Amino acid sequence: MKDNSPKRSETADFMIFLVKLAFFVIILRSFIMSPFNIPSESMQPRLMVGDYLLVAKWPYGYSKYSMPFSVPVIPGRILANEPERGDVVVFKAPPSAKDDYIKRVIGLPGDIIKITNGVVFLNGTAIERKKIEDYTHRVSPNSPCYADYFETTNKDGERICRYPQFEETLPNGRSYKVLDVNEASEGDNTQSYVVPDGHLFMMGDNRDRSADSRFPAEDGKAIGMVPQENLVGRALVSVFSTDGSAEWIKPWTWFSATRWNRIGESFD
Repeated sequence: MKDNSPKRSETADFMIFLVKLAFFVIILRSFIMSPFNIPSESMQPRLMVGDYLLVAKWPYGYSKYSMPFSVPVIPGRILANEPERGDVVVFKAPPSAKDDYIKRVIGLPGDIIKITNGVVFLNGTAIERKKIEDYTHRVSPNSPCYADYFETTNKDGERICRYPQFEETLPNGRSYKVLDVNEASEGDNTQSYVVPDGHLFMMGDNRDRSADSRFPAEDGKAIGMVPQENLVGRALVSVFSTDGSAEWIKPWTWFSATRWNRIGESFD
């Protein structure tokens, strides 16, 4: 018997596929994970310009900032969880919440934070800090030295940058490495800050190259205290890294520019 039922055209099938794909991508980016690339040196040594990572959306709950383009479909924040000290998080930067920033959580609501001579004091006690081996990286288009006196060469004759490096350990046992390239920078000595309810005190690991919660919020610059509602997610894993030397018209440079040793690094 002849089938007289109407049949969809290939064009209609393709359009339905695109709608389903778009829906899947929106769900993935809104509720599971999204990509993020590093635009500045503020989180060196853990993150470098040219690093690409995945950000987990579920750890802290969801708000409109979890959605692509911050579409306001979620009132307030649902399934909210507070970050732990030491977490590396992506958030919408105050005051306008237009730009994505990435920093490390240092202070939780009610904490008192003060920095004296570069040492962070949390609730009156200095965060453990010890000098470790200098941090070095190869000079590249994405990673020039901050100043000429930081540049030297390694045993292979390659140009490298060398910076003083320290390890900090928070009261919860989380350890991470930080850079302190200037002995007396503006953020090395601050007043005492009390973290308000529903807010976080954030700092970059590259202490002298980070506009963070030590400074008043200003679009494109520092962030002040960050509302927890502004959280986008927690850094999960590095998936790609480039030193910036690749040229699109020279495919072989795509491989030579890749920093293979940085791919697959997770955030504890």
